Amino acid sequence: AICGHGCKYGECMGPNKCKCFPGFTGKTCNQDLNECGLKPRPCEHRCMNTHGSYKCYCLNGYMLMPDGTCASSRTCAMVNCQYGCEEVKGEVQCLCPSVGLQLGPNGRTCIDIDECSTGKAVCSYNRRCVNTFGSYYCKCQLGYELKYISTHYDCVDVNECVANTHRCNLHAECLNTEGSFKCKCKQGYRGSGFDCA
Repeated sequence: AICGHGCKYGECMGPNKCKCFPGFTGKTCNQDLNECGLKPRPCEHRCMNTHGSYKCYCLNGYMLMPDGTCASSRTCAMVNCQYGCEEVKGEVQCLCPSVGLQLGPNGRTCIDIDECSTGKAVCSYNRRCVNTFGSYYCKCQLGYELKYISTHYDCVDVNECVANTHRCNLHAECLNTEGSFKCKCKQGYRGSGFDCA
């Protein structure tokens, strides 16, 4: 799979075919998707488009609930939560709209959980974890690319020697390895393979 124009916020799936990450669109996944313009609307009151995502807001005197709806609440309005709250036995607790977010030290705003560094993310052995605000995704390891092989997508080794993306010396031969490549100086030459004399 080679995407001549590249896939800015997505992965190359086939000849010039990009699969965009959530929140992005376009042939090369370079455009932000305006979720606020989608039908049905994702927010009950107000919606603000952000890069790769969106945020919901409520009118004064209303509190944002985790599902994007707005509930009228005096007590919640007084606590001033970032994303909405719930009342349990007279106690008001702020909520976060995603499991990838946690309440900050002030108990009102939500901060991102880095699933990649905390080990909460589960990516298969040939994929690496990329943290996003409120979530994460798994991307192919360097030296691998996403390909459609018999009914499913998998990360397969890139043959740098065939793709001609190696940096071997003119007087060296390229040897493909799993996830990488090696350079070996040809007979009569000496060096690292990147430099041959």
